[in-house]
Amino acid sequence: MNTDTFQISPLGYISTPFADKFGIPRQPRLAPHAVGTLSLLPPYDRSEAVRELVSFSHVWLTFVFHQTQGKWQPTVRPPRLGGNARVGVFASRSPFRPNSLGLSLVELAGVDTDDGVVLRFRGVDLVDGTPIVDIKPYLPYAESVPDAAGGFADASPPRLAVHYGEQALAQLAVAAPGHPQLAALIDEVLAQDPRPAYADDPARSYGVRLYCYDVKFRVADGIARVDAIEPAGST
Repeated sequence: MNTDTFQISPLGYISTPFADKFGIPRQPRLAPHAVGTLSLLPPYDRSEAVRELVSFSHVWLTFVFHQTQGKWQPTVRPPRLGGNARVGVFASRSPFRPNSLGLSLVELAGVDTDDGVVLRFRGVDLVDGTPIVDIKPYLPYAESVPDAAGGFADASPPRLAVHYGEQALAQLAVAAPGHPQLAALIDEVLAQDPRPAYADDPARSYGVRLYCYDVKFRVADGIARVDAIEPAGST
């Protein structure tokens, strides 16, 4: 066996609401309404491969940071430190890693084996089309460490309040029949302030792509104000 290189084959490519990297929650399970669907590819799409998986509430997804492959850096600037202080890449969860592998703990929301294998997850933090290379059950007795130290990210980040303008509310009402969880997802994504850590211009407008909608918002005084929810490509 050649231990210098390894071949990894994707089990499938996850479908998520996040068409772009901007706006994706910086950690899994922070946006419970972010749902992901994974259809396993042959030869992994056999029902026996997921036998008893449904008895677990959460799973680990090992995935590839496919949009940043080959761009690793020895130090990175975590958003939690304001985007200025640097730490070692191995003291962070930056996507700019030597082997471009990521790990997410997500809720297992469903296992469908009627036609191949389709898995459904909640609380995903992955861009649409991310290659999934492994799935493992989460074991609370071995992997939950209540007194663990979290370093510079020892506590949850501050959350923004989310307010909607009249235009955004009207547009949300139009979008709701096709995406009934869109409002909750917008709240969860914007509350975490997806802007770059150095951004602090209350007049600047930002856009987050969720499903097929561009959500336009501004941030001032601890409030994310949603100005518009427009079909992607309409402007």
